[in-house]
Amino acid sequence: MNVYAAPVRDLRFVLEELLAHRSLSLPGFEEATPDLVEAVLEEAAKLAGDVWGPLNKVGDQQGAKRHTDGSVTTPEGFAAAYQAYVEGGWNGIGVSEALGGQNLPEVVASAVQEMLHGANMALGLCPMLTAGAIEALAHHGSDALKATYLPKLVEGTWTGTMNLTESQAGSDLSQVRTRAVPENDYYRISGQKIYITWGEHDAAENIIHLVLARKPDAPEGNKGISLFLVPKFLVNEDGSLGERNDVTCASIEHKLGIHGSPTCTLSFGENDGAIGYLVGEEGRGLNHMFTMMNEARHKVGIQGIGVAERACQHAFAYALERRQGRSPKTRGGAECSISDHLDVRRMLLSMRSRTDALRALALYCAAELDTARHAENDDARQTAQARADILIPVIKSFSTDQAVEIASMGIQVHGGMGYVEETGAAQLLRDARIAPIYEGTNGIQALDLAGRKLQRDNGEALTVLLHDVAATVEQLNADPALKALGSGLAAGLEDLKVAQALVLEQGRDPEIGPDAVQAYATPFLNLTGHVLCAWQMGQAALSAQAALNNGSDDPFYTAKMRSAEFAITQWLPVGRAQRAVIEAGMQCLSDFEVH
Repeated sequence: MNVYAAPVRDLRFVLEELLAHRSLSLPGFEEATPDLVEAVLEEAAKLAGDVWGPLNKVGDQQGAKRHTDGSVTTPEGFAAAYQAYVEGGWNGIGVSEALGGQNLPEVVASAVQEMLHGANMALGLCPMLTAGAIEALAHHGSDALKATYLPKLVEGTWTGTMNLTESQAGSDLSQVRTRAVPENDYYRISGQKIYITWGEHDAAENIIHLVLARKPDAPEGNKGISLFLVPKFLVNEDGSLGERNDVTCASIEHKLGIHGSPTCTLSFGENDGAIGYLVGEEGRGLNHMFTMMNEARHKVGIQGIGVAERACQHAFAYALERRQGRSPKTRGGAECSISDHLDVRRMLLSMRSRTDALRALALYCAAELDTARHAENDDARQTAQARADILIPVIKSFSTDQAVEIASMGIQVHGGMGYVEETGAAQLLRDARIAPIYEGTNGIQALDLAGRKLQRDNGEALTVLLHDVAATVEQLNADPALKALGSGLAAGLEDLKVAQALVLEQGRDPEIGPDAVQAYATPFLNLTGHVLCAWQMGQAALSAQAALNNGSDDPFYTAKMRSAEFAITQWLPVGRAQRAVIEAGMQCLSDFEVH
């Protein structure tokens, strides 16, 4: 039951049919052909299924171990599996050729990321954080720092981490106390960071920590925070590794899930102070770190989708295998597998349609990121970036919340066997549960969407995106076979427009604005996620129906039609209820007193 098969066909459907490989037409991707992309997906599937996937249960059972000297050992096979990833050149797949990468579009890199997280989420976290470190250093590091650290990070020979959280500073990073004292051309870093993913391990030669800290004379609050690069091992002028820096793993967390991922408390400067180097400008550390965090938030959404896919595969396999009860007389009345019961089918189709929709939306966002970075036209870049800015909090929050629900439904399909560890279904729920929390809790993502993103342009970026949703409604309505889907999507679109107007209106009110945004943020994000996912499944229905009309007998398209129908007619109505939640107002929240 622990077998994982990468969903190559589904990924190709999104890339080839829904997105029509539009990223490949952008400047800089001339050598990336559809055939090359297909080959990349096939090879990544082998790595995910044959090398990483079998270690998922091993990592859960063994966990990471901290030793008395502060070193950390990863579960059996993890280090070798990571090296196979590095040797295959996978770490640089979405990095530009100028930085030593493979120069493939972000949308392809995201597809590969989904496979790796579906195969082994705990192991997949390691390169995910490295990708963010590469992004931050490439944008904000000095030429000297880039020359010294980027080549090894891009290779994957060295890994990267993000050091934000402290015991007194969770989501409120203005409370960061880690100190950075200038000395010669570097700084001495001292302080403690918690929840550092892959902060210490045995899978790579060096670990490059990106650390938020403040100089002794820095002002209080966010404006006093700077970003520093602190290597585990110092690097000599010739590029070789030097002495161990003053950074140690004080402990590793004992977590609900992702046991194979070492989540560390790191102590900087217990002796002379860890040597660190300023990244970017003083006092702009939080701004620079958001470059890394934005990358990570999109990938956390992808991560949730990967786990959801694996939960689907577990549940479908079990439902086909487990025999219990009889079919209704209308379908023969014979002894059957539980997959023949319509309530089980409801759960299975709900899991499948949600996962399909989330995948399509996340890859659509990745394609927008490609356009934002590579389009020749400045207007096209700005429009795509604005659209990605709206989508990323939805991808991160909605995908991870749904992944938890999907993994929970997977347990329900298994019945009692899902609640014990034998089948592996329980691990998926435990692993998925962290994703709505880290890289900014999902409540923070909702506030980002309904507050900063929506209010800054009076909803223009979302409104432009909804024009595309309306165009899909028209296409669905033009086909008699799909008109019911068009009507369903139109109703959801209208709900979102009304909710958007209400959030904008009350959010601008000088008296209640901040409270209104806080009260409506989560239901607004949920409504947005449901409508945008339904939109993507409307697009999937158009593509699948066209294939069927052209004589295709591929059962893939028939299954995709059922997935689209369920998403729009049975899942979207659940999300549409969020309009009523918003229209009910916030008085009950204001009046509620916590005792």
